Amino acid sequence: MLYLTNYTYSPNQPVVGTLHSKQPVARYVVSGPNADLFTIDKANQLSIKPESAKSSEPFYDITIEAQNPSGSQKNAFRVLKDQFIRNQVIAHRGAWKQSNTTENSLTSLNNAVKLGCMGSEFDVHMSSDSVIFVNHDPAINGINIEKTPAQELAKVKLSNGETLPTLEAYLREGMKQYKTKLILEIKTSKLGRSVALTDRVVAMVHQLKAQAWVEYIAFSYDVCKRVRELDPVAKVSYLNGDKTPAELAADQLNGFDYHLSVLKKNENWIQEAKERKLTTNAWTVNSRSDLQWFLDQKVDYITTNEPELLLELTK
Repeated sequence: MLYLTNYTYSPNQPVVGTLHSKQPVARYVVSGPNADLFTIDKANQLSIKPESAKSSEPFYDITIEAQNPSGSQKNAFRVLKDQFIRNQVIAHRGAWKQSNTTENSLTSLNNAVKLGCMGSEFDVHMSSDSVIFVNHDPAINGINIEKTPAQELAKVKLSNGETLPTLEAYLREGMKQYKTKLILEIKTSKLGRSVALTDRVVAMVHQLKAQAWVEYIAFSYDVCKRVRELDPVAKVSYLNGDKTPAELAADQLNGFDYHLSVLKKNENWIQEAKERKLTTNAWTVNSRSDLQWFLDQKVDYITTNEPELLLELTK
């Protein structure tokens, strides 16, 4: 598999990212209909030509071929014009509370986009026949997701009338817009299938060419490390709160996403993380006073059920 260190460009930043492969590569070549819009230099940096970077096109699909004496391999990528929002607001399970809709639904995702949130967080579990569904809890309407086949889960209706979304449906919906990141939480399997779930999740993200949108979080440290193994340049943050910034940096994770109580107890971790160039995120922060406290600490992101309030405080 081939990797890019980044998947976005802008008129002022035509370098998209650097190409990497787990296998030795003699030469990278761009192919496909958009090949003439891009270049690859001797440092294996993929760049878009200036005139193309100024185009109104929101993205380009390209194919990269890695050539070596024993053969070649190809990967398809989608690179985006960088329009992603830079604020601290991550809507927890989408924006659902104020609009009285269902959390982790396509509507809550689109609400977060309309509000102007940096990210919309969501959770995934795997059915008994290995189809991935979006839901926070391991069960919905009394139905255990891990013990139920996809055909049965497809009949489940959310409280807002939507069908229980699959990961594929959620990603496809999220990829219709270019402003809000998709913060994908890989839930820990109660049946010991966390690695299998992780493998399928990362494969789906790559299959749909959704890398530019997706960042990963998980409570399982093994899952975080597995994502890093599968995609060495993916953005991965740890949720459980029992690892120091030094430990996260040693394992090459991107940062922490810890409960507010953990960070209030270990306030120094915020500065330590910044010194190690790790991202900092607090969850789930809902009161005005707590939101303001974390804003004063200058954390990178705040995950909240009250994105409207946090957006008001960040104006």
